[in-house]
Amino acid sequence: MSVARILPSRGARLLARGRHDASAGGSGAQSPGPRVHSLTSPLSSSSPARALSGLPKGKMTENGMASRGKVLTIDTMNPTVKKVEYAVRGPIVQRAVQLEKELREGAKKPFAEVIKANIGDAHAMGQQPITFFRQVLALCSYPELLNDSTFPEDAKSRARRILQSCGGSSIGAYSASQGIDCVRQDVARYIEQRDGGIPCDPDNIYLTTGASDGIVTMLKLLVCGEGKSRTGVMISIPQYPLYSAALAELGAVQINYYLNEEKCWSLDISELQRALDEARRHCNPRALCIINPGNPTGQVQSRQCIEDVIRFAAKERLLLMADEVYQDNVYADGCKFHSFKKVLFEMGPEFSNNVELASFHSTSKCYMGECGFRGGYMEIINMDAEVKAQLTKLVSVRLCPPVPGQALMDLVVNCPQPGEPSYNNFMKERTATLGVLAEKAKLTEQILNTVPGISCNPVQGAMYSFPRITIPEKAIREAKEKGQAPDMLYCMKLLEETGICLVPGSGFGQKEGTYHFRMTILPATDKLKILLSKVKEFHQKFTQQYS
Repeated sequence: MSVARILPSRGARLLARGRHDASAGGSGAQSPGPRVHSLTSPLSSSSPARALSGLPKGKMTENGMASRGKVLTIDTMNPTVKKVEYAVRGPIVQRAVQLEKELREGAKKPFAEVIKANIGDAHAMGQQPITFFRQVLALCSYPELLNDSTFPEDAKSRARRILQSCGGSSIGAYSASQGIDCVRQDVARYIEQRDGGIPCDPDNIYLTTGASDGIVTMLKLLVCGEGKSRTGVMISIPQYPLYSAALAELGAVQINYYLNEEKCWSLDISELQRALDEARRHCNPRALCIINPGNPTGQVQSRQCIEDVIRFAAKERLLLMADEVYQDNVYADGCKFHSFKKVLFEMGPEFSNNVELASFHSTSKCYMGECGFRGGYMEIINMDAEVKAQLTKLVSVRLCPPVPGQALMDLVVNCPQPGEPSYNNFMKERTATLGVLAEKAKLTEQILNTVPGISCNPVQGAMYSFPRITIPEKAIREAKEKGQAPDMLYCMKLLEETGICLVPGSGFGQKEGTYHFRMTILPATDKLKILLSKVKEFHQKFTQQYS
């Protein structure tokens, strides 16, 4: 018997059953029967079967079937998600990916390749991984290699220690939600050594999925209230878009304080006070976020500045969030990384016993550049015990951070020591990587400052420059007519004409009437020179075109 003959009779039986169920429900109740579609004619919106099915009216599809409206639409989705923006992977980057595809398919462009300088993804830009890290991760991933004599003993001993701390001696097993115990112990020991012996309790260490995970988790704990009592969080402008995106998603109030571009993107306490006083009129400021070294601005805060910030937070009762993922990326003479925790404790018990601090680090930056492993940690200081219990509960919901990322974090904080077989090669690779970054930071500043209409502060640290660009009034008018920010127009034209992918400053925030772009210093030196030469040539052409 053919399928065509079976299906209609089944439909009839279902329709009859639906009628029977409806009549069985009594005159005051109606039990909806199964959804029925006739294969011979579409159901009209007024048909008994539709009425009995309990389905909403819908459009007809091409095959004559009734189509229900979507449960989730742009109008019914979470409204805070629609407010989220993340410029680092925004429209410019999406167009860059499309251009790469077009080039692969043979399309003719005025450039041979797309050079992405939009994101701090070191390995994607050609930076080589540290040999020791990959050796230990290989041993952890495939323990049979522990019998291979080509691997050094210090790599094997670390791999064994990590595996012994994993369930079933496998990095494929879940870990404790707060992270593997031995890794948290190593992180605590690393912080103590970094900060000159200031104690660090492993129980205050939470391993995270990159630093971003820890930052968002802390913001979740902070956000509460409605109206004027709604939580406000102070963030620097320019800022890393993670902060504005997370605050938008959580429905918190973003409080902008502006870094001083004329003083190498320094932080002024008077500006913090201005921003705080204005914000208190419409929200409840509860936290102050600092990125040091800075992203996207590349500044390194002085010890005095950090001390001033801590005093300000203490006076105004603000929780401090210190994003310190670039702590090894310090290049400029006279600059040095000072951790907020170290300065806090050196200021004495008046501050160290009272100021609440969460600090963050990651495997993604510095000399490691291991973005894809998503390893990181946060340390919490002076957190209320009951809140800490809630934090532990919150992180348990996501089970645990990626265990390979935890293993990598352990290697960063427990790297080869003098006398171990891997030490010399490790130090050679680490020093070379940071040395090349320092050279490229200086190169970027020097070349950009030769271009009329571009001014670039020294790249003291991190992985980015954030130069100011002069955009002619004619170009500003064109951008506004297109509904674009002027530096978005600039960066999109730069991409289309040169293949250079940068991020407009408007995606990070900037003072009204100023325009910038962010570019990473990560491309290989020869490619970075090409990039900077193309930017110089484009800016001169762009300025002439719109003058």
